[in-house]
Amino acid sequence: MLLFPNSKINLGLNVLEKRHDGFHNIETIFYPVGLSDALEIIIANDGKFEFNHTGLSIEGNTEDNLCIKAYRLLTEDFKLAQVKIHLHKVIPIGAGLGGGSSDGASTIKLLNQLFSLGLSNSGITEYSRKLGSDCAFFIENKPVFAFGKGDHFEPIRVDLSTFTILIVVPAIHVNTAEAYSMVMPSKTGRSLKDIVFLPAHQWRDHLQNDFESSVFLHHPQILQIKQQLYDQGAVYASMSGSGSAVYGIFEKKKIPLGLFSDCFVWLQ
Repeated sequence: MLLFPNSKINLGLNVLEKRHDGFHNIETIFYPVGLSDALEIIIANDGKFEFNHTGLSIEGNTEDNLCIKAYRLLTEDFKLAQVKIHLHKVIPIGAGLGGGSSDGASTIKLLNQLFSLGLSNSGITEYSRKLGSDCAFFIENKPVFAFGKGDHFEPIRVDLSTFTILIVVPAIHVNTAEAYSMVMPSKTGRSLKDIVFLPAHQWRDHLQNDFESSVFLHHPQILQIKQQLYDQGAVYASMSGSGSAVYGIFEKKKIPLGLFSDCFVWLQ
């Protein structure tokens, strides 16, 4: 069985306060985009579990991959046969696009289908929440206002289908924990739920990502990409999550992609 786990961008991101559990309360809008990995799961006829991947390199301990964690999570409550999982990685890793979270959520979806577990969307969502803060978003895959740790959602009517979205990812890794350590939480300012209903060309003056100031200070190339997107006519440009991906929202279709020849580039 095959699925194509997609990515997301953040429309604004406010870091409100540090919680007693060490995490932060935030507010952001998750918006799904079509940039996708490919995930296939089949029953292992030889009875041996396998996880393989192609495409972009995946660093770190293989057992920490959310596809494997999702399978292990379901085996705690269901008697599952051994499977073979193949992930073809296209979404840049550690770029603020949610690719790993989407892979984990899609694994739960596929296993639910493959083994006829009978989980509803709400059931799949609850399992996904155990994998990571934003994993559950990828079950419904509709724009949401996210709050708490980024794991509580309210539906929100945002439609960018008439725009062109360009995502640019430089060869820079931004450590999420380090990004949080440098940001200054603040509850002041207008709620994103209000700002996002302004015309998109007004977002530039109101819709902010709190990670940008510190990340740009340490990685000026990311700031340069954002400025280049505006120079090419973007009505809005922003870093997604804690970076390093930057996206531009354009009203026009023709965009000079050659400016970003040394980056990963994707156009929707």
